[in-house]
Amino acid sequence: MKQILLFLVVPFFWACSKEVKQLPYLGNPTEEVAATGERKEKPYQIPPFSLINQDSLVVSNQTLAGKVYVADFIFLQCPTICPKMNFEMKRVYDAYQTQENVLFVSHTIDPKNDTIPLLKAFSESIGVQAPKWQFLHGEEGVIHQLAQGYFMQAYQENNVPGGYAHSGGFLLIDSKQHIRGVYDGTNATDVDRLILDIKQLLKEER
Repeated sequence: MKQILLFLVVPFFWACSKEVKQLPYLGNPTEEVAATGERKEKPYQIPPFSLINQDSLVVSNQTLAGKVYVADFIFLQCPTICPKMNFEMKRVYDAYQTQENVLFVSHTIDPKNDTIPLLKAFSESIGVQAPKWQFLHGEEGVIHQLAQGYFMQAYQENNVPGGYAHSGGFLLIDSKQHIRGVYDGTNATDVDRLILDIKQLLKEER
C-alpha cells in the first residue's frame, strides 16, 4: 500500500547560521525590506488558522503563540499509520508532560467522522487532555489546506485503507511558529531524535 510519510524535500531546508548550534529553520523564507532599505530573509511561518479542539474551544495561531509545539495530521479510523503515530506522540507527550511551554496538536483530516465528542473520548482513552494535547476539528477543506501549510499532505483517496492518504510526519514548531524539525512519526528512533530536539529548542529560546 502506498503510504505518504514525509512531504519535505531538500529544497525545503533553510539552514540557520553555523556559528551558533541551533536547529534549522525549515520552509521557504520570505524577504523583508527594512526601513533602511536593507533586505533580510524571514523564516517561514505557519499560516493563520482557527479551529476547534476536543473541549469545543477555539484554537488559533494566537492560542499557540509563545509555545513550542509538535503537530501532526491523523484520523481516528485510520487502520495503518495513525495508531503508531498516536503511540509515538504519546511518548513525547509523557516526556514533556510537566513542561508548560511544550504543547501537542493533532489535526483530524476526517472531520465528518471524527466529531468533537469522539475526539474528546479518544483523548480521554489515551490519558491526555487539552490544552497540553489538542485534537483539532474544522472543515475538511480547511484542514487539508492547512496540512499543506505545514508541508504535509492530506487528501481523500478511495484506494487506500481508511479512505485518506496523509503524511506521517511530526513537525516541531517554535514559539514564533517557525518549523524547526520534521520527524517520521512511525519510527521510534526518529521520534527519539524529536525528544532531544525539543530539549535543544527550549535551550535556544531561553
